[in-house]
Amino acid sequence: MHAVILSIGDELALGQTLDTNSAWLAARLAEHGIGCRYHQTLADDRAAVTEAITRAADDAPLVLITGGLGPTEDDLTRDALADALGKPLILDEPSLARIEAMFARRGRPMAQRNRVQAMHPATTRVIPNPNGTAPGIRARLRRATLFVMPGVPSEMRAMFKDAVAPELDPAAGQRGVILTATVNTFGRGESDVAQLLAELMDRDRNPKVGTTVTDGLITVRIRSEAAEHDAARQALDETLHEVERRLAPFAFGRDDRTLEEAVVALLRAQGLALTTAESCTGGLVAKLVTDVPGSSEVFAGGYVCYANAAKQAMLGVDAGLLAAEGAVSQPVAEQLARGALARCPGASVALAVTGIAGPGGGTHDKPVGTVYVALASADAADQAETLPLRLTGNRQTIRDRTAKTALQMLRLHLLGESLDPLRPAPAPRHA
Repeated sequence: MHAVILSIGDELALGQTLDTNSAWLAARLAEHGIGCRYHQTLADDRAAVTEAITRAADDAPLVLITGGLGPTEDDLTRDALADALGKPLILDEPSLARIEAMFARRGRPMAQRNRVQAMHPATTRVIPNPNGTAPGIRARLRRATLFVMPGVPSEMRAMFKDAVAPELDPAAGQRGVILTATVNTFGRGESDVAQLLAELMDRDRNPKVGTTVTDGLITVRIRSEAAEHDAARQALDETLHEVERRLAPFAFGRDDRTLEEAVVALLRAQGLALTTAESCTGGLVAKLVTDVPGSSEVFAGGYVCYANAAKQAMLGVDAGLLAAEGAVSQPVAEQLARGALARCPGASVALAVTGIAGPGGGTHDKPVGTVYVALASADAADQAETLPLRLTGNRQTIRDRTAKTALQMLRLHLLGESLDPLRPAPAPRHA
């Protein structure tokens, strides 16, 4: 069985708002053994939405539609559905009563325009929405079943779980089961990952394995299909473990787990506290770490020392060293790390970053993208590990890759793994 997902809204079509509903719905459908034939995003255009609904009903027996059920003039999904069905809109009195009661509970008068939210095409069924003012709609168009839900993600998810999913379950045994999972990795190129996974990525294999690259992170996608849930789960788990084994130690987590969450968990498990000294990243490493709930247990504090004077005053970097080597150099990165470790109370490990993020500032010897990341720890305070980087891309990309590399460097250090695979390959020699 297959489905089509339609997302309605000018803000989605213009790229002003990210469509998270389609991804969430596709994942839930997969759990019910239903594949998604396609997603389509449409602006608030009545004719275009009508055409899309009609086509989707021909393309799949299940159509899920989100958005366009609000009270404003540009909320046209119910009108477009009525056009596709060839039926007039009628008022659902129980829905109107629920909307009026919701406004009364909030102590606000209900605008006359909100009455439109209680309208639905004749021959369709209203789906109650206890979490908002926009009821959903269940309809039949030829051989397809259509569910129209609010675009507000929290309302849509609740309605899907309460009203849509129960209608999908009775036929689940006939469809089989599709289970999915992802493994996240950083520090290897996509071609390297593909080579390590080798036959796991054969297109006729079940579970299927594929990769996606986003902002330097490589996500390995795994899709397991079987007639029964237990069989699908067993095959999925076996492939998950094998993918993680082959990509160790660069695979840092499954599904939504982030690199910074993995680092915070390791710091917490080992009873360590991090400090940071950042130049070109301007505090990005510290931000990523402190984005993680509970990071106050493992983050002692950080320093943003952009100017050379700040490097000297805040962390004791030697003025002569800055003059001789330049701020973007291995010895300066090491002094930054050791200085932060010595000056930050409670810190047991330090990360330091210095580099040229561009677009200006590069030279022949130190082009834009030249970065040094250093790590110092309390058990060897007079030493520091340094990772030289040669990154490409714009300023934002270089800063982002630098911060992630620093976190992966720390993670590998905490695991007792070698940092060598993170080091750039030596430049080729020219005759």
